[in-house]
Amino acid sequence: MKRLLALLALAGACGLFGSVQAQDKAADQKAAAPAVTTAPAPAPAAPEAKATEAPKAEAAAAAAPPAPDTPQLIAVDKINSGDTAWMLTSTALVLMMTIPGLALFYGGMVRKKNVLATLMQSFAITCVVTVLWVIIGYSLAFTKGGPYVGSLDRFFLNGMVFMKDAGKLTVSHLGLTIPESVYMTFQMTFAIITPALIAGAFADRLKFSAMLWFMGLWSVLIYSPIAHMMWEPSGYWAAKGVLDFAGGTVVHINAGIAGLVCALVLGKRLGYGKEPMAPHNLTLTLTGASLLWVGWFGFNAGSAVAADGRAGMAMFVTQFATAVAALSWMFTEWLVKGKPSVLGIASGAVAGLVAITPASGFVGATGALVIGIAAGVACFFAATSVKKFFGYDDSLDAFGVHCIGGIVGAILTGYFNVKEISGADADPMVQLGAVATTLVYSGVGSFIILKIIDMAIGLRVSEEEEREGLDVSLHGERVE
Repeated sequence: MKRLLALLALAGACGLFGSVQAQDKAADQKAAAPAVTTAPAPAPAAPEAKATEAPKAEAAAAAAPPAPDTPQLIAVDKINSGDTAWMLTSTALVLMMTIPGLALFYGGMVRKKNVLATLMQSFAITCVVTVLWVIIGYSLAFTKGGPYVGSLDRFFLNGMVFMKDAGKLTVSHLGLTIPESVYMTFQMTFAIITPALIAGAFADRLKFSAMLWFMGLWSVLIYSPIAHMMWEPSGYWAAKGVLDFAGGTVVHINAGIAGLVCALVLGKRLGYGKEPMAPHNLTLTLTGASLLWVGWFGFNAGSAVAADGRAGMAMFVTQFATAVAALSWMFTEWLVKGKPSVLGIASGAVAGLVAITPASGFVGATGALVIGIAAGVACFFAATSVKKFFGYDDSLDAFGVHCIGGIVGAILTGYFNVKEISGADADPMVQLGAVATTLVYSGVGSFIILKIIDMAIGLRVSEEEEREGLDVSLHGERVE
């Protein structure tokens, strides 16, 4: 227990250090700005031409309207059909990642007596988060507001319209070429899979009722604020220039640290470390991992919110980094344990998908290669040696793969960002600050939510129910 507390304390300390350093660096840059603006300009080669061009450039800049920071009502013919078609496809791909992808991936890794309960968790989370996202989640995440959370301007999607006869519809300021309804649903699929990932940490022992309450509260109180801070232009870290293309912080670190907290609060499974708990059906797991891999193209390339060159680059580096990470994990396991396993190569692929997520729209082949190697090795040891050393029961390695892989990807994005691809400069200290904020906010917030639910209805099933299996004890069904 002391080791666990030390680990959490270290994460918190890193968070505070990262945030302070990021703020200090930003302040230093602001202080240095006047020196840059007052530096003497080189003598022009053609003074008359420059004098003529300067007013034209200034006039063009003055004429360019500022980028919108709120949803807009536009004519239907302004919508880009190619972008819309790609985003409709991406939305379906990302939903497929949860049902059936993640459901099968997790379902194959648990014991046979818990497989239906595990599948049920992914399916039920999909339903609960869909409803909450429509009511309030989307508004809190993707409307202009304060630095930490959005407004209620889109409460129950108020103001999001499609007027067929008038030939008008609304678009999000974050996706000006597609209908807002498509952008909202695309982001909904991210909000769905993030809490579903957490379920891997508490497999085999959480009450179904407690799971529903936790996921509902977590989606609104944790996920939406983190998404706002990182992705909405008025968000704290978005305003500082954090680079998180598709959810390294918002999805994976967020879910992974929440999973660790769940594992610590619930305690170990009965018989953990004493009884065999091998996966009951690795065929399901490999099938689920394959669906995740395919669906991830919608996750990463879809985050370009356009059918363009950046989407193409995101698709390429996603494929490359995933293959590298799968091989990296496989060869590491081969060296350490003597044999490469099916579960290992599947887990390595997921680790690569996780790590390339924040970097997918910002790096090239070199960055993807390094991120893939680092993710495979780091996540292997996090899911084996680190878990064994600290003694926590992260059942299906939600923390070891998603939190650690997300941290690897988010930090390395700060070093391997290619400005020609991203169009932006990267600040490693800003990346670190965003990682630390996610760890602290999600970790502490998840702990508080769990404790409140535990006091109200209890978290864990009884010993008798756990031994019998959750399929029968919670749902009255079994796999024959």
